[in-house]
Amino acid sequence: MARNTQVPADHNAPPITRILADHVAGHASRGWSDEVDHEAHRTLLNWLGCAVGAARHEAVEAALAAVQVLQPAPQATILGRAEKVDIASAAMLNGISSHTFDFDDTHLKTIIHPAGPVASAILALAEHTGASGRALLDALVLGIDVACRLGNTVYPEHYDRGWHITGTTGMFGAAAGCARLLGLDAGRTAMALGIAASQPVGLREQFGTMTKPFHPGGAARAGLMAALMAKHGFTASPKAIEAPRGWAQVVSTKHAWNEVTDQLGERFEISFNSYKPFACGIVIHPSIDACVQLRERGVHADQVERIELKVHSLVLELTGKKEPADGLSAKFSVYHGCAAGLLFGRAAEEEFDDAIVNRPDVVALRRKVVATVDDRIDEASADVIAVLADGRREHVFVEHAIGSLQRPMSDTDLERKFHGLSDGILGMSKTDALLEACWDLGKAADVRALTGLARP
Repeated sequence: MARNTQVPADHNAPPITRILADHVAGHASRGWSDEVDHEAHRTLLNWLGCAVGAARHEAVEAALAAVQVLQPAPQATILGRAEKVDIASAAMLNGISSHTFDFDDTHLKTIIHPAGPVASAILALAEHTGASGRALLDALVLGIDVACRLGNTVYPEHYDRGWHITGTTGMFGAAAGCARLLGLDAGRTAMALGIAASQPVGLREQFGTMTKPFHPGGAARAGLMAALMAKHGFTASPKAIEAPRGWAQVVSTKHAWNEVTDQLGERFEISFNSYKPFACGIVIHPSIDACVQLRERGVHADQVERIELKVHSLVLELTGKKEPADGLSAKFSVYHGCAAGLLFGRAAEEEFDDAIVNRPDVVALRRKVVATVDDRIDEASADVIAVLADGRREHVFVEHAIGSLQRPMSDTDLERKFHGLSDGILGMSKTDALLEACWDLGKAADVRALTGLARP
C-alpha cells in the first residue's frame, strides 16, 4: 500500500507567486535607471550573438529536424537561419542555440544563464505580435528579475541536488516576460507562473551533452506556453511557487523568501549579469585567464613540464573531465581550458572545435595539468604554477577573471565577441547593422526590424 510521507515544510510562506505577478504586471515601463536599461541592451546583444553563432551547430540541426516533423507554421525566426517555425519552437530552438557554445551570460550569484530562456521566449512572441523594442526590453528586465530572484531563493541547495538552475528557474522568467508582453493582469500572470512551476527543466547530469542547451530552450518554450495558456483561461494553484508542495519547497531545502521581496522594484538582478570571454563553463574562466597571462609572460607549451592548478572543489566537480572526447565535453574540462589558454592565448568557440580538442599537442598539454582542490580558494579564483623544464616556476593567481563583475567586458569587447560569432553566419555588414539595431532597440516601433537582420 502506498504511503503518504510527511516531510517538513514552511506553511507560513509569503504569497510569493502573487507578489511576483504584481511586480511583473504592474511595474512601470522603463521603471529603472539608465544603467539597468543599458545592461538590458548588453544582455540582449550578447545573447543574440551567441544564438546566431551556433545556428548551424549539429545540436540545432537535430532539434530543427525534429520540429519540422510537426510541420510548424512559419511564425517566428530561427536566429542565424532562413527558416521560420511556430513561436513555441522558435523559443526552444533559439534557447538551444544561444547556450550551445556555453558563451552566454551568467548571473554569478546563482550561475543562472538568464537570457537563454527569457530572451528566446519573448523575442519569438514579440516578433509574432509586432511588439515594440521598448516592450521587449521591459519584458527582458522583468523576466530576468523573476528568474534570478527565485534562483537566489533556492541557491545553492537546489543546484547542489543536481538541478540545472538555468532551466529550473528559466521557465518562470520566460512566463513572466511573455505575460508582460501579452499585457496580462496580475491574476493571469500568477496563473502563468503557476503553470510554469510544474515545468522545471534540467539536470546537471546532462552537462557536456546536447541536452544541456536544451534546458534553456525547453524552459523558454514552457514559459511561453504557460503565458499563452493563462491568457486563454488555463488555471493553476495561486501558490504554486511557495506552497508546502509548491516549486520552491519541492526542489530545495532552502527557500529564502526575502530574496524575492527585498528591494523588489528597486534593485534589478539584470544589473548583476556578466558576459563570458571564454566559450565554456564559467568556473573554468579564472584558470584560463591565468594560463593566458602565463603565455603573455613568455611561457610556451614546449617549455612546460606540468601545470599545477589549485581550485575550489566546485570547479573539479563541474569541470573535471580529464579526457574530453569532443567540443561539448571540453567545455566542462578545466584541463582543456588551461591547455587552450596557454597554447592559443584565448578560448573562444574555435578552441572547442572537435578537431582542436583531439589535436595531439592539445591532448599532450592537457595531460600535464595537475589539478588539486583547495577550498580556501574561492570558486571564482584560480592559483596556477607553470613548472618549466629548466626548473623555473611561473606563478599566477587570478582572484577575479576577465568577464566577472569586478573585471567586466566593455561594450567594445561585446561587439568584438559578437562579430566573432556572427560574421561567419551573416557577414560583416549585416552583423554591423544587427549590432546597431540592438543598441537602438528601445527606439524600435517593431522588433521585426531586428529579427529581419538576424536571418542570412
